[in-house]
Order: sequence, then structure tokens, then C-alpha cells
Amino acid sequence: MAPESLVVSFPAPPFPYYLEGGKTVYGPGDQHPNRSRLGVFDLIFLVKGTLFIGEEQTQWDLRPGQALLLLPDRHHYPVKPCEEPTEFYWIHFQSAREWEASGNSLSANRISLAQYWTVTDIGHAERFFRYLLTLSLKPRSISLWEEQSTFWDLLRYMEEGRKAAWPSSPQVIADKTETYLKQHYQAEITNESLAEALHFHPNYVIRCMKDVYNCTPMEYLFRYRIEQAKLLLLKTEWPVSVIAEQAGFRYAPYFSSCFKKQTGESPLKFRQRFKGSP
Repeated sequence: MAPESLVVSFPAPPFPYYLEGGKTVYGPGDQHPNRSRLGVFDLIFLVKGTLFIGEEQTQWDLRPGQALLLLPDRHHYPVKPCEEPTEFYWIHFQSAREWEASGNSLSANRISLAQYWTVTDIGHAERFFRYLLTLSLKPRSISLWEEQSTFWDLLRYMEEGRKAAWPSSPQVIADKTETYLKQHYQAEITNESLAEALHFHPNYVIRCMKDVYNCTPMEYLFRYRIEQAKLLLLKTEWPVSVIAEQAGFRYAPYFSSCFKKQTGESPLKFRQRFKGSP
């Protein structure tokens, strides 16, 4: 059986884009075609029977509720013919940017999908594939946007399912940390208070953020506060002291010093640069 640790990740944006999809029915004795370097990603979702398939040196026995992502630059082949009636949906898609497949998926701003996994709700997953099949019967001018939207929803479902299977993984902890910092950036936060809120050791939280975002939680918090301050400088006429407080800085002089260090100019000069002529 294939290892489930291989993860395929795509930089986003731009997102991978849907090309075509369908449903295949095999009888006993039928088998998946032997092909190499197809040039597109081939996502297979089994709903009936067993599909015996391989990619390079790895082989799978796909059963109902299991999905497999075949890679565009690999050799795919039948391991043996089907032994019973077998049905599966398939989707071909492509990525506009360079993708990677490895055991390490720790990177922000990427869509990370397990190459092989078992869904928790077969009916819910099948609805995505069935709807894409329905859309394929409509004129392309009508179905284009709906196809892409449904496909992206499917990718999100796949990625969230992978994270749910590993609730303590670095990616999940980094995501929780990011969410907490964004929701509480105006409050006083330390590594200890953050870890207590997330129920993990401070060192583990820091390591997860470094692995995924290449920064510590406090570095992320600092940058996020500066970005919020920029928005307030552009969207309000509030004094710098008020903006400092709203952005989570306790003292205006300290805020001004941090802002200049980060942006190369004072808060007032930043605001002035975007002011229109009277």
C-alpha cells in the first residue's frame, strides 16, 4: 500500500484550473490504461469496486471513498484487471505555476493536497464530481465560471480534509496561530499567552510558525500590526496616537519608530504620500 505522506502542493494564486472531467465504469477484466507523461493532473475518486493502479514504483488498491492524484510527469499503469464492477469519477486539471510533490507541505500561500487519501463523507465528496459532470453538458460560455468555482471548492474540501486528519500538524497549528493573532492583534500578546490560548507548548508554536511562515509568532504579529496601521493611515484622519493604539502598539513614539524601521518613513509621511491634491 502506498504511503500517505506524499503531498502535492501548488503556489496560489494563481489557483490550479479545471480542464475536464467524467465518470468511468469498468467491468471485471477491464483495467486502467498504461500511459506516461500525460501532461495534466488526473484526480480519481472511486465510488464502487476496486481499482488496481500504479505510478512509477508505488501501487494502490483504490476502494470506495478513496481518491488518488496521479501526477502529470509520471508513468501510470494497471497493476491488474478489475475483479468486480468498478466505477470512478476523474478530473483533469493543470497548474499555471511550478508544483512540487514531497513529504513536506509546510509552506504558506500554497494549496497542499495528499496524493492518496480516504474521504470522511463519500456522499459529500461525490456531489462535487457529479455537479462538475452536469456542468460539462452545458455550453462552455455558461459553465466556465461555475466549473472553476466548483473545482476550487473541491480542492478546498480536499485540503481541509487532510488537515483535519492531522489536528496537531505544523500547518494546522500555524493556521490556528495566524487566526488567533489576527483576531487579537490589538491586545497584549506574548509567546506564553499565545501558547496557553492554543493549548500547545510555546516552543512548538514557534517552530510551527517558522516551518510554515518563516517567522516567529511575534514577528508575524509585528508585521500584521504595521499593515493594519497602514490601512488606518490611509482610510482615516485619526491622529497617529490613536492609530498606534488601534494597531496594538501601547505607545505612539514606539509605534512611529517601528513604523519607520519597517517602511522607511514616518507614519505622517506615509499618509502624506497618498494624499490627493486639494
